[in-house]
Amino acid sequence: MSVYNYDVVVLGSGPAGEGAAMNAAKNGLKVAVVDNRAKVGGNCTHLGTIPSKALRHSVRQIMQYNTNPLFRLIGEPRWFSFPDVLKSAEKVISKQVSSRTGYYAHNRIDTFFGTASFANEQSVQVVCHNGLVEKLMARQFIIATGSRPYHPLDVDFSHPRVYDSDTILRLTHTPRRLIIYGAGVIGCEYASIFSGLGVLVDLINSRDQLLSFLDDEIADALGYHLRNQNVLIRHNEEYERIEGQDDGVVLHLKSGKKIKADALLWCNGRTGNTEQLGLANIGLKVNSRGQIEVDENYRTGIANIYAAGDVIGWPSLASAAYDQGRCAAGNIAEQDSWRFVDDVPTGIYTIPEISSVGRNEAELTSANIPYEVGKAFFKGMARAQIASEPVGMLKILFHRETLEILGVHCFGYQASEIVHIGQAIMNQKGEANTLKYFVNTTFNYPTMAEAYRVAAFDGLNRLF
Repeated sequence: MSVYNYDVVVLGSGPAGEGAAMNAAKNGLKVAVVDNRAKVGGNCTHLGTIPSKALRHSVRQIMQYNTNPLFRLIGEPRWFSFPDVLKSAEKVISKQVSSRTGYYAHNRIDTFFGTASFANEQSVQVVCHNGLVEKLMARQFIIATGSRPYHPLDVDFSHPRVYDSDTILRLTHTPRRLIIYGAGVIGCEYASIFSGLGVLVDLINSRDQLLSFLDDEIADALGYHLRNQNVLIRHNEEYERIEGQDDGVVLHLKSGKKIKADALLWCNGRTGNTEQLGLANIGLKVNSRGQIEVDENYRTGIANIYAAGDVIGWPSLASAAYDQGRCAAGNIAEQDSWRFVDDVPTGIYTIPEISSVGRNEAELTSANIPYEVGKAFFKGMARAQIASEPVGMLKILFHRETLEILGVHCFGYQASEIVHIGQAIMNQKGEANTLKYFVNTTFNYPTMAEAYRVAAFDGLNRLF
Protein backbone atom coordinates (compact mmCIF):
# COMPACT_ATOMS: atom_id res chain seq x y z
CA MET A 1 0.00 0.00 0.00
CA SER A 2 1.37 3.39 -1.04
CA VAL A 3 0.94 6.31 1.37
CA TYR A 4 0.47 9.93 0.24
CA ASN A 5 0.26 13.10 2.32
CA TYR A 6 -1.89 16.12 1.51
CA ASP A 7 -3.25 19.27 3.09
CA VAL A 8 -6.77 18.55 1.76
CA VAL A 9 -8.37 15.43 0.30
CA VAL A 10 -11.66 15.93 -1.53
CA LEU A 11 -13.98 12.96 -1.95
CA GLY A 12 -15.95 13.42 -5.18
CA SER A 13 -15.28 15.38 -8.38
CA GLY A 14 -18.74 16.78 -9.09
CA PRO A 15 -19.44 20.52 -8.80
CA ALA A 16 -18.92 20.62 -5.01
CA GLY A 17 -15.72 18.59 -5.20
CA GLU A 18 -14.36 20.61 -8.09
CA GLY A 19 -15.15 23.93 -6.40
CA ALA A 20 -13.45 22.75 -3.20
CA ALA A 21 -10.38 21.36 -4.92
CA MET A 22 -9.79 24.40 -7.12
CA ASN A 23 -10.14 26.90 -4.30
CA ALA A 24 -7.87 24.91 -2.00
CA ALA A 25 -5.22 24.60 -4.73
CA LYS A 26 -5.43 28.32 -5.57
CA ASN A 27 -4.62 29.02 -1.92
CA GLY A 28 -1.41 27.02 -2.06
CA LEU A 29 -2.66 23.83 -0.44
CA LYS A 30 -1.60 20.38 -1.63
CA VAL A 31 -4.80 18.73 -2.82
CA ALA A 32 -5.99 15.31 -3.95
CA VAL A 33 -9.39 14.34 -5.35
CA VAL A 34 -10.90 10.85 -5.21
CA ASP A 35 -13.78 9.76 -7.46
CA ASN A 36 -15.39 6.35 -7.74
CA ARG A 37 -15.67 6.66 -11.51
CA ALA A 38 -12.84 6.32 -13.99
CA LYS A 39 -13.36 9.94 -15.07
CA VAL A 40 -13.90 13.24 -13.30
CA GLY A 41 -17.17 15.17 -13.35
CA GLY A 42 -19.31 13.34 -10.82
CA ASN A 43 -23.01 12.58 -11.18
CA CYS A 44 -23.64 16.09 -12.51
CA THR A 45 -21.61 15.47 -15.66
CA HIS A 46 -22.31 11.79 -16.24
CA LEU A 47 -25.87 11.22 -15.02
CA GLY A 48 -27.63 14.41 -13.96
CA THR A 49 -27.44 18.04 -14.98
CA ILE A 50 -25.37 17.81 -18.17
CA PRO A 51 -27.07 14.85 -19.92
CA SER A 52 -30.61 15.89 -19.01
CA LYS A 53 -30.06 19.49 -20.13
CA ALA A 54 -28.35 18.35 -23.33
CA LEU A 55 -31.31 16.05 -23.98
CA ARG A 56 -33.71 18.93 -23.37
CA HIS A 57 -31.83 21.17 -25.80
CA SER A 58 -31.99 18.56 -28.57
CA VAL A 59 -35.68 17.87 -27.98
CA ARG A 60 -36.45 21.60 -28.00
CA GLN A 61 -34.72 21.91 -31.38
CA ILE A 62 -36.77 19.00 -32.71
CA MET A 63 -39.98 20.62 -31.48
CA GLN A 64 -39.03 23.89 -33.17
CA TYR A 65 -38.32 22.11 -36.44
CA ASN A 66 -41.61 20.21 -36.34
CA THR A 67 -43.77 23.23 -35.47
CA ASN A 68 -42.17 26.15 -37.34
CA PRO A 69 -43.79 26.61 -40.80
CA LEU A 70 -40.49 27.97 -42.15
CA PHE A 71 -38.95 24.50 -41.98
CA ARG A 72 -41.64 23.02 -44.22
CA LEU A 73 -39.58 24.44 -47.11
CA ILE A 74 -36.87 21.98 -46.07
CA GLY A 75 -38.99 18.92 -45.39
CA GLU A 76 -41.83 17.39 -43.49
CA PRO A 77 -41.85 16.93 -39.68
CA ARG A 78 -39.41 14.25 -38.56
CA TRP A 79 -39.58 11.61 -35.86
CA PHE A 80 -36.54 11.13 -33.61
CA SER A 81 -35.97 8.32 -31.13
CA PHE A 82 -34.70 8.70 -27.58
CA PRO A 83 -31.39 6.96 -28.46
CA ASP A 84 -30.97 9.47 -31.32
CA VAL A 85 -31.11 12.50 -29.04
CA LEU A 86 -29.03 10.72 -26.39
CA LYS A 87 -26.06 10.75 -28.78
CA SER A 88 -25.88 14.55 -28.61
CA ALA A 89 -25.76 14.39 -24.80
CA GLU A 90 -22.91 11.89 -24.95
CA LYS A 91 -20.87 14.33 -27.03
CA VAL A 92 -21.39 17.08 -24.45
CA ILE A 93 -20.41 14.73 -21.60
CA SER A 94 -17.16 13.87 -23.40
CA LYS A 95 -16.31 17.56 -23.85
CA GLN A 96 -17.09 18.31 -20.21
CA VAL A 97 -14.86 15.47 -18.98
CA SER A 98 -12.03 16.71 -21.19
CA SER A 99 -12.34 20.28 -19.89
CA ARG A 100 -12.49 19.24 -16.26
CA THR A 101 -9.58 16.84 -16.55
CA GLY A 102 -7.56 19.81 -17.80
CA TYR A 103 -8.58 21.91 -14.80
CA TYR A 104 -7.14 19.37 -12.36
CA ALA A 105 -3.94 18.99 -14.38
CA HIS A 106 -3.39 22.76 -14.69
CA ASN A 107 -3.80 23.22 -10.95
CA ARG A 108 -1.55 20.23 -10.11
CA ILE A 109 -4.28 18.41 -8.24
CA ASP A 110 -3.71 14.66 -7.91
CA THR A 111 -6.67 12.49 -8.92
CA PHE A 112 -7.39 8.96 -7.70
CA PHE A 113 -10.12 6.80 -9.22
CA GLY A 114 -11.62 4.25 -6.87
CA THR A 115 -13.69 3.77 -3.73
CA ALA A 116 -12.58 5.78 -0.70
CA SER A 117 -13.41 4.98 2.92
CA PHE A 118 -12.23 6.58 6.14
CA ALA A 119 -9.74 4.55 8.18
CA ASN A 120 -9.67 7.28 10.82
CA GLU A 121 -10.09 11.05 11.04
CA GLN A 122 -6.73 11.63 9.35
CA SER A 123 -6.73 9.12 6.51
CA VAL A 124 -8.78 7.40 3.83
CA GLN A 125 -8.12 4.14 2.05
CA VAL A 126 -8.75 4.09 -1.70
CA VAL A 127 -9.39 0.83 -3.53
CA CYS A 128 -8.49 1.86 -7.06
CA HIS A 129 -10.04 0.47 -10.23
CA ASN A 130 -6.72 -1.12 -11.18
CA GLY A 131 -6.75 -3.18 -7.98
CA LEU A 132 -4.17 -1.15 -6.11
CA VAL A 133 -4.90 0.16 -2.61
CA GLU A 134 -3.68 3.66 -1.73
CA LYS A 135 -3.68 5.43 1.62
CA LEU A 136 -4.20 9.19 1.61
CA MET A 137 -3.28 11.17 4.72
CA ALA A 138 -4.56 14.73 5.16
CA ARG A 139 -5.13 17.45 7.71
CA GLN A 140 -8.57 18.24 6.28
CA PHE A 141 -11.18 16.33 4.27
CA ILE A 142 -14.14 17.56 2.23
CA ILE A 143 -16.91 15.05 1.48
CA ALA A 144 -18.57 15.89 -1.84
CA THR A 145 -19.82 12.50 -3.01
CA GLY A 146 -23.20 13.74 -4.26
CA SER A 147 -26.43 11.77 -4.32
CA ARG A 148 -28.30 9.11 -6.27
CA PRO A 149 -31.99 8.30 -6.87
CA TYR A 150 -33.83 7.03 -3.78
CA HIS A 151 -34.84 3.36 -4.15
CA PRO A 152 -37.68 2.13 -1.90
CA LEU A 153 -37.28 -1.54 -1.04
CA ASP A 154 -40.64 -2.55 -2.51
CA VAL A 155 -39.81 -1.37 -6.04
CA ASP A 156 -37.93 -3.80 -8.30
CA PHE A 157 -35.40 -1.62 -10.10
CA SER A 158 -33.80 -4.69 -11.66
CA HIS A 159 -36.84 -5.10 -13.91
CA PRO A 160 -35.98 -4.06 -17.50
CA ARG A 161 -39.03 -1.77 -17.71
CA VAL A 162 -38.39 0.14 -14.46
CA TYR A 163 -35.91 3.04 -14.56
CA ASP A 164 -34.65 5.82 -12.35
CA SER A 165 -33.17 9.15 -13.44
CA ASP A 166 -29.71 7.52 -13.75
CA THR A 167 -30.60 4.34 -15.60
CA ILE A 168 -33.00 6.11 -17.98
CA LEU A 169 -29.87 7.24 -19.84
CA ARG A 170 -29.41 3.59 -20.88
CA LEU A 171 -32.85 3.41 -22.49
CA THR A 172 -32.41 1.83 -25.94
CA HIS A 173 -35.86 2.49 -27.37
CA THR A 174 -38.59 5.13 -27.34
CA PRO A 175 -41.63 4.03 -25.31
CA ARG A 176 -45.06 4.88 -26.65
CA ARG A 177 -46.34 5.55 -23.14
CA LEU A 178 -44.30 6.35 -20.04
CA ILE A 179 -45.25 6.67 -16.37
CA ILE A 180 -43.15 9.16 -14.40
CA TYR A 181 -43.60 8.69 -10.68
CA GLY A 182 -42.67 11.88 -8.86
CA ALA A 183 -43.45 15.40 -10.09
CA GLY A 184 -40.50 17.24 -8.60
CA VAL A 185 -37.95 19.12 -10.67
CA ILE A 186 -36.44 16.00 -12.25
CA GLY A 187 -39.84 14.45 -12.97
CA CYS A 188 -41.17 17.61 -14.62
CA GLU A 189 -38.01 18.01 -16.72
CA TYR A 190 -38.20 14.45 -18.03
CA ALA A 191 -41.94 14.83 -18.65
CA SER A 192 -41.07 17.73 -20.97
CA ILE A 193 -38.30 15.77 -22.70
CA PHE A 194 -40.33 12.65 -23.41
CA SER A 195 -43.55 14.44 -24.34
CA GLY A 196 -41.48 16.52 -26.78
CA LEU A 197 -40.56 13.23 -28.48
CA GLY A 198 -44.22 12.33 -28.85
CA VAL A 199 -44.37 9.97 -25.87
CA LEU A 200 -47.64 9.83 -23.92
CA VAL A 201 -46.62 10.70 -20.36
CA ASP A 202 -48.51 10.06 -17.11
CA LEU A 203 -46.96 12.31 -14.45
CA ILE A 204 -47.85 11.11 -10.95
CA ASN A 205 -47.70 13.76 -8.23
CA SER A 206 -48.14 12.90 -4.56
CA ARG A 207 -49.04 16.54 -3.77
CA ASP A 208 -51.89 18.82 -4.80
CA GLN A 209 -49.87 21.03 -7.16
CA LEU A 210 -46.65 21.01 -9.15
CA LEU A 211 -43.49 22.37 -7.52
CA SER A 212 -45.15 24.07 -4.56
CA PHE A 213 -42.01 26.11 -3.81
CA LEU A 214 -42.60 28.14 -6.98
CA ASP A 215 -44.76 31.22 -7.29
CA ASP A 216 -48.33 29.94 -7.76
CA GLU A 217 -48.77 31.66 -11.11
CA ILE A 218 -45.56 30.14 -12.45
CA ALA A 219 -46.50 26.67 -11.19
CA ASP A 220 -49.92 27.01 -12.85
CA ALA A 221 -48.26 28.01 -16.13
CA LEU A 222 -46.00 24.96 -15.99
CA GLY A 223 -49.01 22.70 -15.45
CA TYR A 224 -50.84 24.28 -18.38
CA HIS A 225 -47.95 23.84 -20.81
CA LEU A 226 -47.21 20.27 -19.72
CA ARG A 227 -50.85 19.42 -20.38
CA ASN A 228 -50.62 21.25 -23.69
CA GLN A 229 -47.79 18.85 -24.57
CA ASN A 230 -50.16 15.96 -23.83
CA VAL A 231 -48.79 15.17 -20.36
CA LEU A 232 -51.50 13.74 -18.11
CA ILE A 233 -50.86 15.06 -14.56
CA ARG A 234 -52.39 13.11 -11.70
CA HIS A 235 -52.26 14.99 -8.38
CA ASN A 236 -52.65 13.58 -4.84
CA GLU A 237 -51.75 10.04 -5.85
CA GLU A 238 -49.43 7.51 -4.17
CA TYR A 239 -48.31 4.14 -5.40
CA GLU A 240 -49.45 0.94 -3.73
CA ARG A 241 -47.23 -1.33 -5.78
CA ILE A 242 -45.43 -1.47 -9.13
CA GLU A 243 -45.97 -4.58 -11.21
CA GLY A 244 -43.40 -5.32 -13.88
CA GLN A 245 -44.62 -7.34 -16.84
CA ASP A 246 -42.99 -8.71 -19.97
CA ASP A 247 -44.60 -6.04 -22.15
CA GLY A 248 -44.68 -3.11 -19.73
CA VAL A 249 -45.37 -1.90 -16.22
CA VAL A 250 -48.62 -1.58 -14.29
CA LEU A 251 -48.74 1.09 -11.59
CA HIS A 252 -51.27 0.33 -8.84
CA LEU A 253 -52.28 3.49 -6.97
CA LYS A 254 -53.72 3.67 -3.46
CA SER A 255 -56.76 5.41 -4.95
CA GLY A 256 -57.61 2.19 -6.77
CA LYS A 257 -56.45 3.33 -10.21
CA LYS A 258 -54.30 1.12 -12.44
CA ILE A 259 -52.09 2.63 -15.12
CA LYS A 260 -50.20 0.61 -17.69
CA ALA A 261 -47.31 1.88 -19.77
CA ASP A 262 -44.32 0.59 -21.70
CA ALA A 263 -41.96 1.77 -18.95
CA LEU A 264 -41.86 3.58 -15.60
CA LEU A 265 -39.40 6.29 -14.60
CA TRP A 266 -38.97 6.71 -10.84
CA CYS A 267 -38.20 10.34 -9.88
CA ASN A 268 -39.19 10.42 -6.22
CA GLY A 269 -36.36 11.64 -4.01
CA ARG A 270 -32.60 11.23 -3.72
CA THR A 271 -30.18 9.65 -1.25
CA GLY A 272 -26.72 10.86 -0.25
CA ASN A 273 -23.80 8.74 -1.43
CA THR A 274 -22.35 7.95 1.99
CA GLU A 275 -22.77 4.21 2.52
CA GLN A 276 -19.26 3.31 1.27
CA LEU A 277 -17.36 6.06 3.07
CA GLY A 278 -16.77 4.12 6.29
CA LEU A 279 -18.28 6.93 8.35
CA ALA A 280 -18.89 4.54 11.24
CA ASN A 281 -15.11 4.29 11.61
CA ILE A 282 -14.99 7.97 12.56
CA GLY A 283 -18.32 8.21 14.38
CA LEU A 284 -20.01 10.43 11.79
CA LYS A 285 -23.74 9.81 11.41
CA VAL A 286 -26.11 10.49 8.53
CA ASN A 287 -29.88 11.00 8.38
CA SER A 288 -32.45 8.60 6.92
CA ARG A 289 -31.64 9.81 3.40
CA GLY A 290 -27.89 9.32 3.80
CA GLN A 291 -27.22 13.05 4.12
CA ILE A 292 -24.59 14.64 6.35
CA GLU A 293 -25.42 17.52 8.67
CA VAL A 294 -23.08 20.53 8.56
CA ASP A 295 -22.89 23.91 10.29
CA GLU A 296 -22.80 27.33 8.63
CA ASN A 297 -19.10 26.76 7.87
CA TYR A 298 -19.83 23.45 6.08
CA ARG A 299 -18.07 21.61 8.89
CA THR A 300 -19.45 18.26 10.03
CA GLY A 301 -19.49 17.03 13.62
CA ILE A 302 -15.77 16.25 13.23
CA ALA A 303 -13.63 19.39 13.24
CA ASN A 304 -11.34 18.54 10.30
CA ILE A 305 -14.02 17.06 8.04
CA TYR A 306 -16.29 19.21 5.88
CA ALA A 307 -19.11 18.35 3.47
CA ALA A 308 -20.77 20.16 0.56
CA GLY A 309 -23.13 19.60 -2.34
CA ASP A 310 -25.99 17.15 -2.67
CA VAL A 311 -24.58 14.99 0.12
CA ILE A 312 -25.72 17.64 2.65
CA GLY A 313 -29.20 18.11 1.13
CA TRP A 314 -30.66 21.55 0.35
CA PRO A 315 -30.70 23.00 -2.23
CA SER A 316 -29.32 20.06 -4.27
CA LEU A 317 -28.39 22.23 -7.24
CA ALA A 318 -25.14 22.03 -9.19
CA SER A 319 -24.75 25.81 -9.07
CA ALA A 320 -25.02 25.93 -5.29
CA ALA A 321 -22.89 22.80 -4.85
CA TYR A 322 -19.93 24.43 -6.61
CA ASP A 323 -20.15 27.47 -4.35
CA GLN A 324 -20.59 25.32 -1.23
CA GLY A 325 -17.46 23.35 -2.05
CA ARG A 326 -15.54 26.53 -2.79
CA CYS A 327 -16.66 28.03 0.52
CA ALA A 328 -15.74 24.91 2.51
CA ALA A 329 -12.23 25.12 1.08
CA GLY A 330 -12.14 28.86 1.74
CA ASN A 331 -12.91 28.19 5.37
CA ILE A 332 -10.04 25.70 5.55
CA ALA A 333 -7.66 28.17 3.89
CA GLU A 334 -8.92 30.95 6.19
CA GLN A 335 -9.38 33.40 3.37
CA ASP A 336 -12.19 35.76 2.40
CA SER A 337 -13.93 33.50 -0.14
CA TRP A 338 -15.95 31.88 2.63
CA ARG A 339 -19.68 32.51 2.91
CA PHE A 340 -22.83 30.56 3.59
CA VAL A 341 -24.55 29.91 0.26
CA ASP A 342 -28.17 31.02 0.54
CA ASP A 343 -28.70 33.41 -2.38
CA VAL A 344 -29.57 30.61 -4.78
CA PRO A 345 -31.72 31.13 -7.88
CA THR A 346 -34.01 28.31 -8.95
CA GLY A 347 -33.44 26.95 -12.44
CA ILE A 348 -35.85 24.34 -13.83
CA TYR A 349 -35.18 23.14 -17.37
CA THR A 350 -38.63 22.14 -18.47
CA ILE A 351 -39.97 23.21 -21.86
CA PRO A 352 -40.42 26.17 -21.43
CA GLU A 353 -37.88 26.70 -18.64
CA ILE A 354 -38.43 28.38 -15.27
CA SER A 355 -36.20 30.43 -13.02
CA SER A 356 -36.77 32.55 -9.93
CA VAL A 357 -34.98 34.31 -7.11
CA GLY A 358 -36.28 35.94 -3.95
CA ARG A 359 -39.72 35.57 -2.40
CA ASN A 360 -42.97 34.65 -4.10
CA GLU A 361 -46.44 36.18 -3.70
CA ALA A 362 -47.64 33.66 -1.10
CA GLU A 363 -44.59 34.32 1.10
CA LEU A 364 -44.97 38.09 0.88
CA THR A 365 -48.69 37.89 1.63
CA SER A 366 -48.06 35.66 4.64
CA ALA A 367 -45.46 38.13 5.93
CA ASN A 368 -47.87 41.08 5.51
CA ILE A 369 -45.48 42.89 3.20
CA PRO A 370 -47.21 45.45 0.94
CA TYR A 371 -46.03 44.49 -2.52
CA GLU A 372 -47.04 45.12 -6.10
CA VAL A 373 -46.48 43.18 -9.32
CA GLY A 374 -44.97 44.16 -12.66
CA LYS A 375 -45.21 41.83 -15.64
CA ALA A 376 -43.82 41.58 -19.15
CA PHE A 377 -45.40 38.97 -21.42
CA PHE A 378 -43.00 37.48 -23.95
CA LYS A 379 -45.64 37.45 -26.70
CA GLY A 380 -45.19 41.23 -26.89
CA MET A 381 -41.36 41.21 -26.82
CA ALA A 382 -39.62 41.74 -30.16
CA ARG A 383 -36.78 39.31 -29.40
CA ALA A 384 -39.23 36.57 -28.42
CA GLN A 385 -41.22 37.18 -31.62
CA ILE A 386 -38.05 36.95 -33.70
CA ALA A 387 -37.09 33.68 -31.99
CA SER A 388 -40.65 32.33 -32.35
CA GLU A 389 -40.79 31.92 -28.56
CA PRO A 390 -43.97 33.74 -27.51
CA VAL A 391 -44.68 31.63 -24.43
CA GLY A 392 -43.79 33.07 -21.02
CA MET A 393 -43.42 36.14 -18.92
CA LEU A 394 -41.17 38.01 -16.50
CA LYS A 395 -42.74 38.89 -13.16
CA ILE A 396 -41.20 41.38 -10.71
CA LEU A 397 -42.45 41.65 -7.13
CA PHE A 398 -41.57 44.94 -5.42
CA HIS A 399 -42.39 46.89 -2.27
CA ARG A 400 -45.21 49.37 -2.87
CA GLU A 401 -43.59 52.16 -0.84
CA THR A 402 -39.83 51.75 -1.25
CA LEU A 403 -39.95 50.09 -4.71
CA GLU A 404 -37.36 47.56 -3.44
CA ILE A 405 -37.17 44.40 -5.59
CA LEU A 406 -38.44 41.48 -3.49
CA GLY A 407 -38.62 38.67 -6.03
CA VAL A 408 -38.13 37.89 -9.70
CA HIS A 409 -39.94 35.00 -11.40
CA CYS A 410 -39.53 34.05 -15.03
CA PHE A 411 -41.20 31.45 -17.22
CA GLY A 412 -40.24 30.89 -20.84
CA TYR A 413 -37.42 31.38 -23.31
CA GLN A 414 -34.01 31.94 -21.64
CA ALA A 415 -35.59 32.21 -18.18
CA SER A 416 -32.52 30.82 -16.42
CA GLU A 417 -30.36 33.50 -18.08
CA ILE A 418 -32.77 36.41 -17.61
CA VAL A 419 -33.20 35.89 -13.85
CA HIS A 420 -29.58 36.78 -13.08
CA ILE A 421 -30.17 40.44 -13.99
CA GLY A 422 -32.79 40.63 -11.26
CA GLN A 423 -30.56 38.72 -8.85
CA ALA A 424 -27.72 41.21 -9.39
CA ILE A 425 -29.99 44.20 -8.76
CA MET A 426 -31.53 42.63 -5.64
CA ASN A 427 -28.04 42.41 -4.13
CA GLN A 428 -27.37 46.14 -4.54
CA LYS A 429 -27.90 48.80 -1.88
CA GLY A 430 -30.11 51.86 -1.80
CA GLU A 431 -31.94 53.09 -4.89
CA ALA A 432 -29.92 50.67 -7.06
CA ASN A 433 -32.09 47.91 -5.59
CA THR A 434 -35.41 49.38 -6.71
CA LEU A 435 -37.71 49.37 -9.69
CA LYS A 436 -36.19 52.72 -10.71
CA TYR A 437 -33.04 50.95 -11.89
CA PHE A 438 -34.95 49.19 -14.66
CA VAL A 439 -36.83 52.36 -15.64
CA ASN A 440 -33.65 54.45 -15.84
CA THR A 441 -31.43 51.90 -17.58
CA THR A 442 -31.14 51.64 -21.36
CA PHE A 443 -31.39 48.01 -22.51
CA ASN A 444 -30.23 46.71 -25.88
CA TYR A 445 -33.09 46.29 -28.33
CA PRO A 446 -34.27 43.75 -29.22
CA THR A 447 -33.30 41.57 -26.23
CA MET A 448 -35.05 39.40 -23.70
CA ALA A 449 -33.46 41.57 -20.96
CA GLU A 450 -35.68 44.41 -22.12
CA ALA A 451 -38.51 42.57 -20.34
CA TYR A 452 -37.27 44.15 -17.09
CA ARG A 453 -38.01 47.65 -18.39
CA VAL A 454 -41.45 46.59 -19.63
CA ALA A 455 -42.27 44.87 -16.33
CA ALA A 456 -41.03 47.86 -14.32
CA PHE A 457 -43.32 50.30 -16.15
CA ASP A 458 -46.19 47.85 -15.78
CA GLY A 459 -45.59 47.73 -12.03
CA LEU A 460 -45.38 51.49 -11.67
CA ASN A 461 -48.66 51.85 -13.54
CA ARG A 462 -50.34 49.74 -10.84
CA LEU A 463 -49.41 52.17 -8.06
CA PHE A 464 -51.73 54.95 -6.94
